[in-house]
Order: sequence, then structure tokens, then C-alpha cells
Amino acid sequence: MAITVDTAVTPSQRIGQLLALLQEQLPILRRVVHAGESIYAAGDALEHLYVVHAGFFKTINGAADGRDKLIGLHFKGDWLGFDGIADGRYGCDAVAMDTGEVWAIRYDALLQQCGRSPALLAAVHAAMSRELARDRDAMLALCTLPADARVADFLRGWADALEQRGLRSDQITLRMTRAEIGNYLGMKLETVSRALSRLARDKVIDFAERGRRDLRIPDVSALSAFVERSVAAAAVH
Repeated sequence: MAITVDTAVTPSQRIGQLLALLQEQLPILRRVVHAGESIYAAGDALEHLYVVHAGFFKTINGAADGRDKLIGLHFKGDWLGFDGIADGRYGCDAVAMDTGEVWAIRYDALLQQCGRSPALLAAVHAAMSRELARDRDAMLALCTLPADARVADFLRGWADALEQRGLRSDQITLRMTRAEIGNYLGMKLETVSRALSRLARDKVIDFAERGRRDLRIPDVSALSAFVERSVAAAAVH
């Protein structure tokens, strides 16, 4: 029986179904990468799309002022390379944030198999739709949320992504420096640090003893409540 991806299941189950579907229907090249290694660079010819099987990845765009802009974070089950389809060349750099694994899928083989498999075509379309929705939500947060709320919303998103993949969400290790978080959220490093300190003072998060990148989140819903309070306070002022 052919594998399908059921949108009614949990995110973790859906990701498992997607990976199984890809294995069943396409030749896959597994690639293990380490922190700092590039999957592809902006301007490279599009030959493959990639699916994250393990680890954390970021996508980076070069800005007009010469500085790199962090534009996306990617977890298990996410696709890399959709931005290169329109012009046949990748529009950004994709870089590993820790040791992980990506599955490389030839784009021409994917197109051919999608023509034969409605289930695969639906899975690819769903992945594209989720990426568009995620980009929209990130832009809305960037444009509408005050600084503290933006950081809290970022942490909530990271925790949610871990939970959706069956991983612990109450204790997380940020694979980013404060400067990288600020780059991603459109904030200065000092503003990120102050926001994290306020979250810690409010006991919404707690820094683990090992280092400032290790965070405990006792209750993810408290992050949502913090965002709502920050938005309400900003509206009053």
C-alpha cells in the first residue's frame, strides 16, 4: 500500500509520514553535516531540494549594506531550497547550526515523480504552503510586536517546533548567539539581552547553570501570556 501524508494527524506523525513517503518514492542522498557547514549558497544552480532529517539549520540572505541577514530557521521535516525554484538558482545560503542530516532529492526526479504520485504532489504543496504561512507569521511579528514580545514569541515558536517533533520543549538549547537572534528579529543585541533578562525576572524562562544558551521554559503558555501582556501595554502607551 502506498504511503500518504495525512493532514489530520499530529505534526510529529505527519513528518514521519513525509519522510517515509520520500524514501518509498524517490532516490535519496543522505548527507551528514556539522555546525557551520553550508548546504548550498546563494547563486548556486538548483539541482536538489533538501529535507531536514536531523539537526537545526538557518537560511541567510546577503543585504544591500553587505551584512548577512538571517531569514529562516529550519527543523526536522522542513524543506530547504524552495526559494531557488523560480529562477533555477538558490536565493540564499543554507547553513547547519549543529551536527545534523539532510536528505538531498534531485529536483527533476521530484517533478517527474509528483506527476505520477498525487500523494507526493500534495505533500510538496502542503510543505510550500506551511513555509509561506510561517514567513507571513514571522513578518507580522517583526512589524507589529514590541521588542520583549518579539523575543518571547521567538522562544515560543522554537519550543513549539521542538514539541511538534516529539522533542522536549521545557528545556532548550538555543543554537544562536544573542547577535544572531537580534539579526533574525530585527533588533540590537542589547535589546535581545534585556528582553531575555525581563523574561527571566518574570520567571517565564530560567537560564540553566551550564550556560546562557540553555533555557528552561516551565510553561510554554506563559510565553503566550507574556506576549499578550506586552502587546496590551504597548497599546495603552
